[in-house]
Amino acid sequence: MSVMKRIRFATKEDAAALLEIYAVYIKNTTVTFEIEVPTATAFAERIEKITETFPWLVCEVEGKIAGYAYASKHGERAAYRWSADLSVYVDEKYHRCGIATALYTALLELLRRQGYYTVYAGVSTPNPKSEAFHTVFGFRNLGEFKNVGYKLGAWMGVTWFELPLAEYVAEPEEPVTIDTLMRKEQRNEFKEG
Repeated sequence: MSVMKRIRFATKEDAAALLEIYAVYIKNTTVTFEIEVPTATAFAERIEKITETFPWLVCEVEGKIAGYAYASKHGERAAYRWSADLSVYVDEKYHRCGIATALYTALLELLRRQGYYTVYAGVSTPNPKSEAFHTVFGFRNLGEFKNVGYKLGAWMGVTWFELPLAEYVAEPEEPVTIDTLMRKEQRNEFKEG
C-alpha cells in the first residue's frame, strides 16, 4: 500500500505519540529488550539527549505519526565516534507501507552528511522481517549473540548488522552534530531529497 509520507525531525513534544508506538513493542514483542514502558517525560528526555548529536526522524501520514527512526552512539569510547547504531519502529497500522524504508533512507543520508562511516543495527532473533529489511538495505550480517536476553518467557539472540556509509580514510574528519549540519547547510528542517 502506497501512502503520502512526510519525514521530519522529532521534537520532545512528539514523545507521547512516539511512546504510544514503542509501548506496543515493549509490552508485546521481543523486538526491543526494554521491559518497562518509560514515562512520556523520560522518553522526551531520551529524544533531547539523542538529538544533541544524532538525527531522530518521524514519518507522518495525514498528520499522524506512523513511525520513527533514530541513530545513537555505538559505544562510549572515543574511537567509536565515527560509528552509530540505528533503531526504527513503525505503528502496526502502517506496516508494509514503506514507512521504515523512507525513514532509513533519510536517516542514512543524514548520517553520511554528518561524517559517520559505519552504522550498526542489532536485531533480536529470530526476526525474519527485520533481518530481510536490513539485508535489502545492504547491511552485512556480522553474527549472532545467542541467548543474550530473556523476555516474554524465552531466551533471545541478537544478530548484528553492519553498513559502511563512506570509504574509510586514514585521517577522518570529526563527525558533526545534526544541528551543526543543518546550520552548515543553512536549513532549519529536514526535507527529503
